[in-house]
Amino acid sequence: MNVATAEDVISYGGRLAVLAAERPDDTAVVALALDGSETALTWAQFERRANQIGRAMAERSVVPGDRVALALPNSCDAVAAIFATWKLGAVPVPVRWDLPDWERGRILEVVDAALVVGTEDHDWLAASTSLDDGPLDGPVSPHTHGICSSGSTGLPKMILMENPAVWNPEIGKPFVEGWKEVPRPQTVLMATTLYHTNGFATMLNVLAGDTLVTLEKFDAARIVDLVERHRVTTITATPTMLQRIVDLPGVDDRDLSSLEWVLQGAAVIPPSLVHRVIELIGAERFFMAYGMTEGLGLTALRADEWLTHQGSVGRGYRGTEVRIADASGEPVPSGEIGEIYLRSPMSGMYRYVGGAPPLPTTDDGFSTAGDMGWMDEDGYLYIADRRVDMIITGGANVFPAEVESALVEHPEIVDVVVIGLSDPEWGRRVHAIVEPRDSSAPPDAAEVIAFAKTRLAAYKVPKSVEVVERIPRSASTKISRAALIAERGG
Repeated sequence: MNVATAEDVISYGGRLAVLAAERPDDTAVVALALDGSETALTWAQFERRANQIGRAMAERSVVPGDRVALALPNSCDAVAAIFATWKLGAVPVPVRWDLPDWERGRILEVVDAALVVGTEDHDWLAASTSLDDGPLDGPVSPHTHGICSSGSTGLPKMILMENPAVWNPEIGKPFVEGWKEVPRPQTVLMATTLYHTNGFATMLNVLAGDTLVTLEKFDAARIVDLVERHRVTTITATPTMLQRIVDLPGVDDRDLSSLEWVLQGAAVIPPSLVHRVIELIGAERFFMAYGMTEGLGLTALRADEWLTHQGSVGRGYRGTEVRIADASGEPVPSGEIGEIYLRSPMSGMYRYVGGAPPLPTTDDGFSTAGDMGWMDEDGYLYIADRRVDMIITGGANVFPAEVESALVEHPEIVDVVVIGLSDPEWGRRVHAIVEPRDSSAPPDAAEVIAFAKTRLAAYKVPKSVEVVERIPRSASTKISRAALIAERGG
């Protein structure tokens, strides 16, 4: 058995220095701004920029083990700031940069960061270009990162990864290695944001030496432009993103030949969209996966498998075992719906910060996030419903309680229930059912939505509002969301 020594351990920050020494003039990161301008950094430039930002953070008293909240839109500096944090032995925690102050304050209270770097720090970041860009390699960060989320009560929490930021080539292998070999280095397009799990996962690609291409804000037309211009080899996208790409006029005539594989995650995908993506890039290049930020495990399949198991999110992948259990925790037969439990080599490598209890785990190490589903006789998993009451809209998780707690503060609203309704663009849209304080003068939909925008992140704001005379609560004030959804067509 080969045992690693202290000399063999390379921190994430140290790994960037290695790449800069090995491939100084190759392109490391490319970022497209909202105005259409592009910035690109070679590995040598990327290393120097991370060193400068790291020194600027140290001047603000960041020390090993500290958490650094990074509320920055996608850019070369945003990626460099993550590596700068690792170079100090600190823990990067990406945070939405466009949150209302009310919501941002709640999240930052949970993160408890030693330093917050936001859009308001543009001048500070720019000034850091004057600092020493020489080698900066501190101790290994005790946690690779944290990801912010919300619990079923709508209260914010942070999912803190327990594994230290030590480079291991195994974690940098392409997701599709179980099906095909792909040329390395890859050119990876990050279509989402750094604070999303799928976005932050591209940092593993950077550590592996792949070129990262990103854009400040998702735009389907620009995504296709970037694929053509930079010969992108892989993209991970939500169903909503893919739908907007395949709906682009003339997309069938665009050159997508560089794409080796496209991965869909974050929500169950409509069958019609799967067939459309297959038409566009081919079944052998399209993959679908199911997992969660906590890293309980993964299931995956390629589109040609999906064609014979339509609706599935795949079989256990990379050592993941899947179990479907009833309310008492007992396994159920194939074809029967129950709660989805996963066990994998990565299970248990997280903890919640913010008061949320850990996810239920069996004595033999299977954990569940509360999703419901079933397996067929071939071991393929199907999702029946996601976590109780949670709405997945455009690949983002929205918990009704959080939206309700914001809307009920409207002076003309006495009660409100939020549900997810089927939507061709978003998968499910956030829909608010409102009981007005005065039924003769209820607030209109535009007013409710405008109010919500002052209290919530944009993706949580209801896309439709319905005013009812009275919300049908039971004597114990409970409400059947399932019944409300069914009455409105699902």
